[in-house]
Amino acid sequence: MMPGLSLDQFESVDRNAMADAMEVMVAAFDPAFGEAWTLPQLSGVMTLPGTWLTIARLDASPLGFALVRSVLDECELLLLAVAPLWRGRGVGEALLRESLRTARRRGIVSMNLEVRASNNAIQLYEKIGFEYVHRRPGYYRGNDGQLYDALSFRIDMRI
Repeated sequence: MMPGLSLDQFESVDRNAMADAMEVMVAAFDPAFGEAWTLPQLSGVMTLPGTWLTIARLDASPLGFALVRSVLDECELLLLAVAPLWRGRGVGEALLRESLRTARRRGIVSMNLEVRASNNAIQLYEKIGFEYVHRRPGYYRGNDGQLYDALSFRIDMRI
């Protein structure tokens, strides 16, 4: 993990954590794809049981976040974002590995995720051990109306 990087986890709505996540969200998600969530969406998900938000910070500056929701013994990585200037430095990997550790501690046996087929994060997911499950043609609609395929991935944590 990057020296000085802290990973702070939140299981309920925390105003400062939400502000940090939104700061990263605005910087990290290209508006053309329409993937960024709004603060009300993020706040709403954080009120659901089994949800946790992990914020990666260097000093007090937010560099990235991961949002996960679990139901019974499965969970889904809903969002993973790293500020553009910090990509390729291990922040996303640290967030993903911490999310998997948390899931294991909670007795979760698998994590799922869905990602736009052209997203560079796919390389990270495969590196960590996620396996391709299926493609959903035209699943995402960008702000310009263009359709993008979604890829589903899964990792079995019992292995």
